[in-house]
Amino acid sequence: MHKRSWSKIVLAGAALLALPLAMSACSEAADDAATPAGEVAADGKPALPAIPVMGPERKIIAFGDSLFAGYGLDPRDAYPEKLEGALRAKGINADVINAGVSGDTTAAGLQRLEFTLAAQDALPALFILELGGNDLLRGLSPEESKANLGKMLAILKAQKVPVLLMGMRSPPNYGPEYQAKFDAMYRDLAKEYGAALIPFWLEDIYQEPALFQQDKIHPTADGIERLVASTLAQVEGALPPAK
Repeated sequence: MHKRSWSKIVLAGAALLALPLAMSACSEAADDAATPAGEVAADGKPALPAIPVMGPERKIIAFGDSLFAGYGLDPRDAYPEKLEGALRAKGINADVINAGVSGDTTAAGLQRLEFTLAAQDALPALFILELGGNDLLRGLSPEESKANLGKMLAILKAQKVPVLLMGMRSPPNYGPEYQAKFDAMYRDLAKEYGAALIPFWLEDIYQEPALFQQDKIHPTADGIERLVASTLAQVEGALPPAK
């Protein structure tokens, strides 16, 4: 599904000269050429060697709405794609499937959950569930959202699929009662179904308007980079050890 590309370095050898002195100089130059110069990072310091990707492939399904689908971005800048690259940079043989659908509510996600699972050759090592934002935008009741998320978590638990639940947060203009119910549902569901939890996965960027597109809802490419960096440890922690 994902194509990998790796850069190649080509070294050119020096020509052999006739004079002994020149031959000696050429030999020294060849020795220098045989020792590749260390790569330099953006900060000017020596770059650390790349960690080799090892172990069996770990399939992760990133199941959500437009925040996963990469609305307004190059597909390569979507959260699942960037997450895969970050995991592989840490040596994890990750294949992150982007199962984000713009506009999806929790009800729509519930309708396509089992189809998404059945379409895989094998059950994923981890299922990242990110839904609820569109319920919030449409003013749907937290009780309805919680029921739909609960049904999804029950299906995943029955199939013994580990889940990382990515929560959202209600703005205060929805009223204190709505806000309290909405914000609590992710914590309560994670506890009930034994899922790993990020209470509010936009926490690291939501107070920085420059990291959102003009709609003030969807992150920019830079915003996605920040989100990957701030959630990577939790994703890695929720991923069970390879068997």
